[in-house]
Amino acid sequence: MQNEKDLFDMLKEIYPQHPRKEFVSATENTLRQRARSMGKKRIFTKFSVITSGVLVCAFIFSWLFSLNGSGTVSEVAHSDGGASLSYAMDEKEPVVYIYHSHNTESFIPELPAQEINQMIYSDTKNVTLLGKELSRALKEMQINSVHDETNIAGILKRRGLNYWESYKVSRENLQKVLAENDSIRMVFDIHRDSQKRRESTIEIKGKDYARIKFVVSKTSGNYETNKIFATQLHEQLEVLYPGLSIGVIEKGVDPQNTYNQELHDNSVLLEVGGIENTLEESYRTMDVFAEVLKVIIEKSK
Repeated sequence: MQNEKDLFDMLKEIYPQHPRKEFVSATENTLRQRARSMGKKRIFTKFSVITSGVLVCAFIFSWLFSLNGSGTVSEVAHSDGGASLSYAMDEKEPVVYIYHSHNTESFIPELPAQEINQMIYSDTKNVTLLGKELSRALKEMQINSVHDETNIAGILKRRGLNYWESYKVSRENLQKVLAENDSIRMVFDIHRDSQKRRESTIEIKGKDYARIKFVVSKTSGNYETNKIFATQLHEQLEVLYPGLSIGVIEKGVDPQNTYNQELHDNSVLLEVGGIENTLEESYRTMDVFAEVLKVIIEKSK
């Protein structure tokens, strides 16, 4: 087992000066992984201190030598050939994870008549675009996120799985990202509801918005904490845009489904709009929801 001095000596030999950001990121990940494998809280604390020290030194060197501060993009290709999992890596760690268990859920106004079917699905114009808009809006507010654009429907088809097994597939990337990013504080699985326009739309200040619903699983081990979090989201949204939120809905009993919410304390399934909403209306809602997340994050500091 290496002690603190051994680790610092190793770091000096590998990269004695002028560390690049890639080096800092790799070092931090290595130390975190070592700490996790030891499985002891006190040792994890010691490694956290070491990590902080290394990062401070690295940022000082970066400032002194005017290193390029722009972020780089990391892509992790899915083993089944689905869309890549891409997110910006810079000095700020990701706080929000966004994904789509039913990634092909679409909207009637966005589809040609010949493509409209009973379930309203599309390989291109679907809820994945809502996650992309939310991620963009958060970035403008200096909040980093991971947006998983994996083609879950495509993976189900290739593996010969049923539609109800979507959550098992989306769980794979979720577990991976949470294991590699302990900075994640919120997890959102974005869907589209099946309601008609009169229930799924609200006019606010002359513009139409797709209403949003917060779904919490009653069979999840984190049911109570997730419900509290969902209620907080609903209440804050009511402050900014009254009526935009339909409220907190409890599901997952019949049929039983945890929606993967047992993997994180602040995990909620979002149903944004209905089959008759447009992408533009749903984008407006995502922009407002980003404001809600910003307020909640700032309150928790």
